[in-house]
Amino acid sequence: MRVDLLRTEPTARLPLRWGTYRGRYLAGLVLIIGGLVGLQASSTTFLYPIVTGLTLHTVGWWIMPAAGWRRNLVVFPCGVQVCLLLAGPQSMWTLVIPYLAWLLVRHRPITSYVTVLFVIANGVIMVQLSSEYAMMLPALAISGVVVVTSAWIARQIAGIRRIPSILQEDHR
Repeated sequence: MRVDLLRTEPTARLPLRWGTYRGRYLAGLVLIIGGLVGLQASSTTFLYPIVTGLTLHTVGWWIMPAAGWRRNLVVFPCGVQVCLLLAGPQSMWTLVIPYLAWLLVRHRPITSYVTVLFVIANGVIMVQLSSEYAMMLPALAISGVVVVTSAWIARQIAGIRRIPSILQEDHR
């Protein structure tokens, strides 16, 4: 399992200053998604979820195992994007921003970026289905499935393009 993880996930090879790869990956993922969903509970009279959701979302990006510049680069655009989701299901197309951030933070090759088309298509479909904020949770759930499936396909594309492990080793 560990050998396969090292071959397919470039971020698993990065030296970490603290924590484990799996621990940071899972905690980051939970905080990113939890912050995004939690922020949706806010309203004009109840602003606390905006602060907590945005904070959790930001911390999630910061602890993901990745090159530091990649994690720092995505925090601001993704923070703005989760706030844009407060507009309702018609803003599902903005999920392109965190999806591209995910591909960057996970060190996916440029060829896997073609999967962003699925996320864009999802946004177009969500606009057609509903513009009422009452449909936000179902829209988030459907969009979540599309984003996760797209990320999985991007990982498969990255796996196909990976260099055989014998070529990656330094034989000095």
